[in-house]
Amino acid sequence: MDEIIENLKRKFDQSIDHLKEDLKSFKTGRANTAMLDNVKIEIYGTQVPIKQVAGITVIDSKMIQITPFDPTTISNITTSIRNDTSLGLNPSDDGRVIRLNIPPLTEERRLDLIKSINQKVEECLVRIRTTRHEALNDLNNLEKNKTISRDDLSRQQKNIEELMQKKRLEIDQLKTNKEREILTI
Repeated sequence: MDEIIENLKRKFDQSIDHLKEDLKSFKTGRANTAMLDNVKIEIYGTQVPIKQVAGITVIDSKMIQITPFDPTTISNITTSIRNDTSLGLNPSDDGRVIRLNIPPLTEERRLDLIKSINQKVEECLVRIRTTRHEALNDLNNLEKNKTISRDDLSRQQKNIEELMQKKRLEIDQLKTNKEREILTI
């Protein structure tokens, strides 16, 4: 029984961590190195994350600077960023460093981002509900097999619902914070 609850908590936390990572990738109109986390650069015939081939720093709220470790890779990095349509950025380079000017978000783009955020949140909630359903089924099976009493089952069902409510509140807070960040001009 304890194993089922611990497994449930672990899966809940994994789902929320996954949502946090997804939310980091949303462009908010402010410079943030996490915007480039999903960018892959082709180097020597292999796709590698940008962080492995360059140093990334935020210069100010509207500018990111990328300094390649190997200056010969600058064109590959520039091309990869330009070709990533989800970023919508146009990098400029001076032969040594790449600069990304982060344009302000339009109202239409902000609303699209909020729709995407709501979709990611709903996917997370579905994963959590599925996990809860599996745990409740496992507990019901234990009760049917007389491994646990009906009172234990009832107590654990209540604990699961309380945990579920806490996780929903945590997800709602993540969503609210990200929406506020996007809507703030």
